[in-house]
Amino acid sequence: MNPYQSYQTNAVQTASPGELTLMLYNGCLKFIAQAKKAIEDKDIEARNTNLLKAQKIIQELMVTLNMEYEVAKSMMTMYDYMYRRLVEANIKSDITILEEVEGYVKEFRDTWKQVIQMNRQRQYAQGGHV
Repeated sequence: MNPYQSYQTNAVQTASPGELTLMLYNGCLKFIAQAKKAIEDKDIEARNTNLLKAQKIIQELMVTLNMEYEVAKSMMTMYDYMYRRLVEANIKSDITILEEVEGYVKEFRDTWKQVIQMNRQRQYAQGGHV
């Protein structure tokens, strides 16, 4: 295993659940970008491979939702929509659909980043009062 792979493996193994979710969003964005390039290059195999990976990530995000919370129900609806749009983009080789889904994933990711930062700040604040 090269040093970069070791670093990546270690980063995943030591990540908090919140950081893992962030990694999933970033991975999804990476695969969507690679699929867009594959469509431009008319590389059907690469398009399909990358969109299947993006779909798997969306499925993973769906599985990890805690449905006890009301917000999770609306997130599930959005994830389901995004998943179906990725399938459609794959069938139609449609970059416009990918850009739509990419926008949603970025919004989720950016919101998630803010949640992680707010939680960290809260933890540090509580740590200072002990």
